[in-house]
Amino acid sequence: MRLAAAVGFVAALASVAHANGRSPATNGVYFAPADNDSVYVRSTFGLLISHDDGCTFRWVCEQNIGYGGMFDPKYEIAADGTVFATTFGGLRVSRDGGCSFTTATAELPAGDPGRIANLWVDAIDIGPTGDVWVATAESGQPNDVYRSTDNGITFTKAGLSSATVWWKSLAVAPSDAMQIYVTGYQVANPAPAAHLFTTADGGAAWTEITLTDVAFAPTPIVMVAAVDPTDPQILFLRSVGANNTGDRLYRSADAGVTFTEVLATDLPIADVVIRDTAVHVVAGAGGVFRSDDRGVTFAPVAGSPQLGCLAKRSDGTLVGCAPNWDPDFMAVGRSSDAAQWQKIFRFVELAGPVTCPAGTVGRDVCDQQMWPALQTQFGATGPSCGGDTDLAGDTDPGDGGGCCDAGERAPFGVSMLGFIVAWVLARRPRRRQA
Repeated sequence: MRLAAAVGFVAALASVAHANGRSPATNGVYFAPADNDSVYVRSTFGLLISHDDGCTFRWVCEQNIGYGGMFDPKYEIAADGTVFATTFGGLRVSRDGGCSFTTATAELPAGDPGRIANLWVDAIDIGPTGDVWVATAESGQPNDVYRSTDNGITFTKAGLSSATVWWKSLAVAPSDAMQIYVTGYQVANPAPAAHLFTTADGGAAWTEITLTDVAFAPTPIVMVAAVDPTDPQILFLRSVGANNTGDRLYRSADAGVTFTEVLATDLPIADVVIRDTAVHVVAGAGGVFRSDDRGVTFAPVAGSPQLGCLAKRSDGTLVGCAPNWDPDFMAVGRSSDAAQWQKIFRFVELAGPVTCPAGTVGRDVCDQQMWPALQTQFGATGPSCGGDTDLAGDTDPGDGGGCCDAGERAPFGVSMLGFIVAWVLARRPRRRQA
């Protein structure tokens, strides 16, 4: 009875971050252009933001961003720090550091061609000139790709309207703002099919790529996984579920005219990150793979943790998501080679909600209503260290950030449960030996 009560007590502490049916985890990392001190981390319980190179992370709750359940928004961060989040109800935008979010174009009347409010925005990217591109995947009405040249205030259609296709991914070439790739899929009319479109003139004309070199799952979905940062003709395409429980990764060196399969994974691919001639592929518990020939061939990275995401900072530093659990004991880590990792954040070090004024959802809901339970769940005490010491591998010395290493403490749930179970077992009467 005591053991069951102990387990129940620890489980009750998980009510906030488990409210959507998932364990607390990080699963995405994002950066603002040329800002090496700010890190935005997607989690199963909201958005985590650090402006001091990962030393201090603060929380934005799901209710503020405008979603819930098992859904994970796709984020992009503008050069001025504007946060964009895709949701089923439109593109959510924060221009005050995460204190409040509004729905883009909500002020426009229904039927306005530039209105994307109340539509499922499922794809987003920000090009090298700052243009914001989004695509919709709404049921029951045509979907399209939209472009904003004023940092997400207004949007215009880009000429890919379809009554049958749901647009799923979108990527602007980092070295050429005119080269854009868009993928989508249709479930009928006349049959399920995957689509890839590309434009070399910023959307004035689109060309559909015939995917004859690509294998598909029964539900044919392909996603643009990455575009080479220096060569806009090189892209990587992920065929979702095409390898049983995993994905197939394809590479094109001619803007999608032809594709070659370069990797098949046992589990879904989370991210593909290109750094110079090296390409890193993260597939969760399926491992990390590295290519040193611009993605032509891949090999497993020995000793790498079970990463749930991977991203590259503007200076080339790799930042990834880990389980915050044995054996990795980190929620966010940093690396120069995807093999050796240093912790920069654990859930126990969460500093609190984003500091916001009264009258904002960040203050009135995230801080006043929801933070106490989340703080109890994680046993959050804030950063465990301070000062001006940079993490190993930081190529931006003296920036005052990157000061934290979570140490070897087990996560709160593990340590507390272990303590309670040990205490209960120690107090149980021992059987007498015959």
